[in-house]
Amino acid sequence: MPSPPPDWVKALKPSDPQGSEILDEERSQSSVAVDRLGELLHTKQALDRQQRILNLIQHEKVFDKSQNHSLGRVDRIQRSLAKGKRLQQLAEQHNWSQEDYHQANELIGEPTPYGLHATMFLVTLREQTTPEQKKLFLERAEKYQIIGCYAQTELGHGSNVRGLETTATWNSDDKTFTIHSPALTASKWWIGSLGRTANHAVVMAQLYINGKNYGPHPFVVQIRDLQTHQPLENVYVGDIGPKFGYNTMDNGFLLFNNVKIPHVNMLARFASVDKNTNKYVRPALATLVYGTMTWVRSNIVLQAGGVLARGVTIAVRYCAVRRQFQDRDATEPVGENPVLNYKMVQVRLLPLLAAMYALHFTGRGMMRLYQENQNRMKQASEPGQEKRGAGPEELRAGADLLADLHATSCGLKALASTTAGEGLEVCRRACGGHGYSSYSGIGPYYSDYLPTLTWEGDNYMLTQQVARYLLKAARAVLAGKGTDNDTSKILQAYLARRDKGASFDVLEDDGDIVAAFAWRTAHLTFEALKHRDVEKRSWNSLLVDFWRLSTAHSQYLMVKNFYDAVTSPELAAELDPETRGVVHKLFRLHALHTLEREAAEFFSSSAVTTRQISLTRTNAVMQLLDEVRPHAVRLVDAWKIPDWQLDSSLGRSDGQVYEDLFRRASQENPVNELTFDPYPWNASVLKEPKSKL
Repeated sequence: MPSPPPDWVKALKPSDPQGSEILDEERSQSSVAVDRLGELLHTKQALDRQQRILNLIQHEKVFDKSQNHSLGRVDRIQRSLAKGKRLQQLAEQHNWSQEDYHQANELIGEPTPYGLHATMFLVTLREQTTPEQKKLFLERAEKYQIIGCYAQTELGHGSNVRGLETTATWNSDDKTFTIHSPALTASKWWIGSLGRTANHAVVMAQLYINGKNYGPHPFVVQIRDLQTHQPLENVYVGDIGPKFGYNTMDNGFLLFNNVKIPHVNMLARFASVDKNTNKYVRPALATLVYGTMTWVRSNIVLQAGGVLARGVTIAVRYCAVRRQFQDRDATEPVGENPVLNYKMVQVRLLPLLAAMYALHFTGRGMMRLYQENQNRMKQASEPGQEKRGAGPEELRAGADLLADLHATSCGLKALASTTAGEGLEVCRRACGGHGYSSYSGIGPYYSDYLPTLTWEGDNYMLTQQVARYLLKAARAVLAGKGTDNDTSKILQAYLARRDKGASFDVLEDDGDIVAAFAWRTAHLTFEALKHRDVEKRSWNSLLVDFWRLSTAHSQYLMVKNFYDAVTSPELAAELDPETRGVVHKLFRLHALHTLEREAAEFFSSSAVTTRQISLTRTNAVMQLLDEVRPHAVRLVDAWKIPDWQLDSSLGRSDGQVYEDLFRRASQENPVNELTFDPYPWNASVLKEPKSKL
C-alpha cells in the first residue's frame, strides 16, 4: 500500500459545512419514521437477518473490499472464488437458510463463481428432477460435491430457445443419449460458473428420437473430472473473457463432440423417453415447466427496486452534501447551494426515488401472484382436476392465472430491469464528475446489473409475449368469453364506455390515475388488434406498437400495485399519518411523472386532456418535487442499506464524502506505489527502487 500521508495532510478537513452536519440537518427536517418504514419494506425479520449476517462477514479478511476497484480480472475472480468458498463454509457452520445465504451474497455485492450453482443449477434440479434424480444429482449438488451451471444460451442463439443447435440423440441400442455440438454457433456461451468452476452442467439440447426433433430438453452432463478438474474427453470448455461488467463471474463456453450420457441424465419430471418402448412420454401437466421461468422473472422485478435503491441512496446523499454555485434569486449571499435543491437534479432523482418504491411494491405483488399460481397448479395436478397441454401462449386467453402471470412476468421484467439499469446511469451522472470514479460505487453496480436487461429474455423481445397475451384477451372479450381477471376487466370497462369517452380526474383523484393508465392500455390493445386482425398487418411491422403496448400495460401494473400498497390496511396499520402521507406523495409523483413522459399516448387514447397534461407538468409534478425534497434523505435511509454493502465514498450515511474519497485515492490505490520513469529516452517504465543499504 502507498505510504500514509504526512501529518499536515491528515490535519486537513473539508471546508464547512461538514458532510455529517449536512445529513443531520437533512434528517431533522423530516419526521418520516425510518425504522417503521424500513420494517414495512423488508420486514423486521429480514432486517435482523441482514444485521446478523453483516456482523459475521464484514470483518473477515477474505471479504475485504478495499482493492475491489483496483485489481485486474484475474486477481478479482480468484478472490471471488475464495469468497464463495468461505460463504459456503459459513453456511454449513451456522446452518444458514437459503435466505441467509442469499443475504450474504447481497452484502458482498459481487457475483461469485458459485453464483449459477447456487441459483439456476440447484433450482432446476429441485424443480425438474424425479425422486431418483434428486438422490443422484440434487443431494450431491446441495453438499457442493458436484458444482453445476445452467447451459442454455449459445453463441448463435439466446432468447430463441427453440433455435438452439446442441443436440441430444436417443440411442435405443444402449439406452443412452449422445450430446453433440454440430456447429461453432452451437457452443454454449455466456454460461455463468461454467468457465473455470463447474464440473457439471444442465445442458438444454434438442431431443431427437428416431430422427424426429422433440424440441429443447434439459440434460445433466458431467464436463470435468471430479478429481483433476480437467475437461473430460470430447468436451471443450473455458472462460469467454473480460466483459463490460460482471468480471468476478467465469462466464464460459462449452462444446461437445458426441459425448454419451446415461438415460437417467435427462431431467424427467415433466418429460422423458421410455427405455422399453423408445417413445417420448409427454408431461402430465406441461404448464408446470414454466414455474422456474416465472419465478426468476418475478424475482428480477422484486430485486430491481433494491438495485435502483443503491444508486438513488448514493446520489441523494451525495447531492445533499455537495454544494455548487449560489441561488441566482437569493437576496443576499448565502453560500453555495446544495445540488439537491436544483430542480434539474430533483426531476432526475426524485422520480427514481419514487420508482424504487413502486418497483418494490410491484415485486411483492408479483411474488404473491406467483405463489397463488403455484397453489392452483398443484391443485390442478391432483387426480380428477383439469389437465392442460401446451404452453401459456396456447391457453384460453384470460382463462387461467398462468397466462396472466406469464405475460405479467415478461412485461414487468422488461420494464423493471430497464428502469433500474437506466436509473443507475441517471444517478451516476447526477453525481457529476465524482460519479465517474469507481469509488462512487454506482459504476460497478451499473456494469454488473446491465446483463439483467438481456438475460431471462431480452427486454425488447419479451414485450412480444405480453402483446400476444393481450391480443388473445381482447379477442376473448369481444367474443363474450372474458373472465374476471384484471386484464379482462380493464378491456371490458374500456369497451363499455369507449363511445362516451373518458373523463378521468388525474389531478385530484388517485383512483382515476390508475383508471387512466388502464384505459391507455386497453386503447392500445384494441388498436393493435385492429392492425393485426382487420388490417392484416404483419407481426414484424407491428413490433414497435407491441413494445409500446407492453410498456403501457407494465406501467399500469406498477401504478396499480403502488396504489394498492399505499391504500392497503397494512400500510395504515404500520405507519404514522405523516409517513403514510409522504409515501402517498411518492405514489403520485411516480404516476404523474410517468403520465407526463407518456403524454402523447394518454392524449391520443382520450384518457386525459391537453389541459390536464399541461397542469400535470407545470403544477402537479413540480409541486410534488417540492413536497418530497425535505424527506429525500430519510426515504433512502429507510431502505437500510449498510455502508459496507454500498461500498461508496459518495453515499456514506455519515456524509463524510470528501474524507473517504481522499483516503481511498491516497491510501488504497496501488498505482501510488509506483514510481514512473517519465523520460522517453529511457527504456524502463518504472524507476528502480533505491537500495536501503
